[in-house]
Amino acid sequence: MNDNLEYQVAGPVLIVGGYGIVGTALTRLAAPSWPLLLTGRNPQRGAHLADEYNLEVRKWDLDDPTPFTASVRAVISTVNDPGDRVLRAAVSAGIPYVDITRWTSRLARAVAQTSLLSPTAPVLLSSAWMGGVVSIVAASLAEDLGGLQQIDVAIRYDTNDQAGADSVDFIDRLGQDFEITENGHPHVVSPLSDTRWVDIAGYRTKVARLDTPEQLTFPMTLGATSAATRIGFSSNASTTALLMAKSVGLFRWGSGERWRGLRRSLLYSPGTGGTAHIRIDVHGAHGTRSAHISDPAGQAHLTALGGLLGLQNVLDPKALPGVGFPESTASLTRALAELKRHGVTILIS
Repeated sequence: MNDNLEYQVAGPVLIVGGYGIVGTALTRLAAPSWPLLLTGRNPQRGAHLADEYNLEVRKWDLDDPTPFTASVRAVISTVNDPGDRVLRAAVSAGIPYVDITRWTSRLARAVAQTSLLSPTAPVLLSSAWMGGVVSIVAASLAEDLGGLQQIDVAIRYDTNDQAGADSVDFIDRLGQDFEITENGHPHVVSPLSDTRWVDIAGYRTKVARLDTPEQLTFPMTLGATSAATRIGFSSNASTTALLMAKSVGLFRWGSGERWRGLRRSLLYSPGTGGTAHIRIDVHGAHGTRSAHISDPAGQAHLTALGGLLGLQNVLDPKALPGVGFPESTASLTRALAELKRHGVTILIS
């Protein structure tokens, strides 16, 4: 595959997967600011966006070896890129790049791949929960606490919300133990373990461990000695079913394509809409601060906002080349203001 992307300062922003659930939300957010080029497997699905925003939609199937060529000012990937195809094409061409859809092991591989390519433009790996929004808010909380000790993230996943297939890819990781940092040392834990009840925006929610990229990056970027992310569901039945499936070993013996439908059926039943709720607790030398994040437009919208912030980050004239993470964004204050401008509530105590 010889994909050929070229950097063009006045070109469009390329959104890979630009007409999926998250991609559509990102397209609507980004269209007022930049010309856009959307790609995916089935371009006809993006025809309504092409008409609405006068933009171009083209085919780029990452499983099809047919080379893709375009001249663009930036690239953001909203779909899984298991072969690093989009990443390699963008970084090799010196094009600012944002990625919001990688689980932890693939993010670590992306760091290594990017380093080998010696990037000459900003590369933002923003696959922490909700496109890096969690990381930005956590970093803001940490600023005033002196030496950082612990960050706890609790997610209330609304099962009635709209969701694309990629949004529940984490369910296929629930049979694999993962490494976190605890008290300054690496520690291996099991997914859906260490359950606890947490108040998230007024909802008493049972949450359990989940493998997410911010647990890898927070100790390195913010100096946290411990970092944990847990998830619970708006439906108690979904939480119970998921924990029971884990207890009988479904995610170990039921791995692979044969049982994929069964695994997905436990969670992937997208509805017409819901509210995204997240709680972040940061513990430092000077006390504890907490934030409740709520987006009434839902999880896809909040993830797309993370992508929008990522694009603003890498297209900032002051952005430096090399790998970065959302919590290291130059202006946390500006990022928080942008979230609030788009209807996100952030209550800090």
